[in-house]
Amino acid sequence: MKLFAYALRPYDELGYMEDFAKEQGFEFAWTDDYPDASNLDLAKGADAVSIITNPMTPEILDQFHELGVKAIATRSIGYDHIDVAYAHKLGMKIAHAAYPPQGVANYAIMLMMMAARKVKFIERENLVQDFGLKGKIGLDISSATVGVIGTGRIGATVVKHLSSFGCKLLANDPYPKDEAAKFADYVSLDELYASSDIITLHAPGSADNYHLIDAAALAKMKEGVVLVNAARGSLIDTDALIAALESGHVGACALDTIENEAGLYYLDRSRDILPHRDRAILDAFPNAIVTPHMAFYTREDVKNMITSSTGALLAFSRGEETPFEVK
Repeated sequence: MKLFAYALRPYDELGYMEDFAKEQGFEFAWTDDYPDASNLDLAKGADAVSIITNPMTPEILDQFHELGVKAIATRSIGYDHIDVAYAHKLGMKIAHAAYPPQGVANYAIMLMMMAARKVKFIERENLVQDFGLKGKIGLDISSATVGVIGTGRIGATVVKHLSSFGCKLLANDPYPKDEAAKFADYVSLDELYASSDIITLHAPGSADNYHLIDAAALAKMKEGVVLVNAARGSLIDTDALIAALESGHVGACALDTIENEAGLYYLDRSRDILPHRDRAILDAFPNAIVTPHMAFYTREDVKNMITSSTGALLAFSRGEETPFEVK
């Protein structure tokens, strides 16, 4: 198999790709640039292409298809940036990545603790040498009720790890998991909203879940609720969240992903005026933490993102089944 990788980070992903290529015996070339009309020809002669979270539109897919690319794998769990249906019409196979759930799960727990204990506000005050206690009292998660929406591999791991803190746990998922049920009570969304001091989202970014947390859902939550999202930005209506933060109904939020983040994250935009007012507003709030979609970013997870997605492309080239195919 000949592989071309786009947006391959030389400071972490490249080393893992080189090691995997030696182990599996395939050829690859790469660029750290994202694919666009100016560089798609770099994939000429490649059987497969590896990407990250950049959009795969019909126009780009058409050009890859004309170049002879037979399969595309994204080095991410989510694949909503790929027009999968159109790729399948062209006869192209699509794959995604998988990695251990602990990295994202533990990051989400870190975010909820930071938000509950007002770490952003405390750090800001430290910078101006205000070491007083006024306004900095926080919530101990051990005394809190935590609602977990979505109990797949990551959500179930959050439930299991939080059980050690002694907090009361509620969960909601269309497909309850026995493992999560050992530690959490499955309840309706309305009951979870009404009873939880902290709510953490681990649901997929499907069309059915678009703006799962909207103004109506926020209104059902407890006054002062802490909201955490380390899943998909589309789960939260950002305008509704900003309004709820401004009114004080939402006490704090910690977001590793937000709506319309494409073109921002994993890039150095430090010298740019960003066309993303929602992010600027959230950044201005002392009780809103926004991190750049990096809950996955551990050595273990990055290695698995390379090996699982590229392993799927190797399976395609051999005519074999792979659990990472997007069908």
